[in-house]
Amino acid sequence: MQKRIVLTGSNGLLGQKIVPLLADRMNVNLMATSTGINRHPLREGYVYETADLTDFERWTEIFEDFRPTELIHTAAITNVDHCEDDRSLCDAVNVAAVENLVRLCAQYGTRMIHISTDFVFSGESGPYRETDLTGPVNYYGQSKLQAENRILESRIPSTILRTMLLYGITPGMSRTNIVLWAKKSLEEGVSIRVVNDQFRCPTLAEDLASATVTAVMKNSRGLYHISGAEMMSMTELVYQVADFWGLDKSRVTEVTSDSLNQKAKRPPRTGFIILKAQTELDYNPHPFRQGLQLLDQQMKSL
Repeated sequence: MQKRIVLTGSNGLLGQKIVPLLADRMNVNLMATSTGINRHPLREGYVYETADLTDFERWTEIFEDFRPTELIHTAAITNVDHCEDDRSLCDAVNVAAVENLVRLCAQYGTRMIHISTDFVFSGESGPYRETDLTGPVNYYGQSKLQAENRILESRIPSTILRTMLLYGITPGMSRTNIVLWAKKSLEEGVSIRVVNDQFRCPTLAEDLASATVTAVMKNSRGLYHISGAEMMSMTELVYQVADFWGLDKSRVTEVTSDSLNQKAKRPPRTGFIILKAQTELDYNPHPFRQGLQLLDQQMKSL
């Protein structure tokens, strides 16, 4: 049976990694969607449509015309401090838009694959299993947890993939990530302050994209934790970036989270136990150093 897949956020880092994995695949008809023009260099094997997540009429048209069997929903507002500042926009994109998409999925019999976050947890007792209690400490985390709950309450066929600290590179990126930021800053001789009391499992975008496509093709359902396998502090991550590219670590100043006075509180220690994904989705993430090697190769070819 042919899968008719709609992808949201196709201009984002994850979306751009998913497109080539599904374009021209046998028995897959892919529609990629995002705001603005298509920024992906690959232009064959799929169709692209401009669509604002908050435009429910536009999404009704897309579902009516395309009749998707699956919706891969990667788009969201992920800037944690911006969500704290502009809660109405955060609600509109991260919650209300999901509610609208859930209604359309229910109406058209579409399975939903939704990308969520480690920030649904408090960070007091990581690493976390899928069955652990949630408890977000900022508005972004609250919005993503609300979205998860709306999907689960609807009882539509669904898969929720939680992830964290995504890194990677694509042509025409609109946002940076901690690896690229640290590399660029240290290359330019900029002194940077990095927190030493937040711990995460950095996730290579290719790994998350692969897991997402596997979940789609295997018709998996339920909740999965998808991340790298190595837990590290933010300073350890930046030191590894500096070591890999031979950059000056003396320009890194370790600080505590409290000293940054960020708008939104961050969970101190999240991290995931990824055994379920390894078992059911054949998930095998790259070690962090291998991820940096892949990133280095990609940057040389851009």
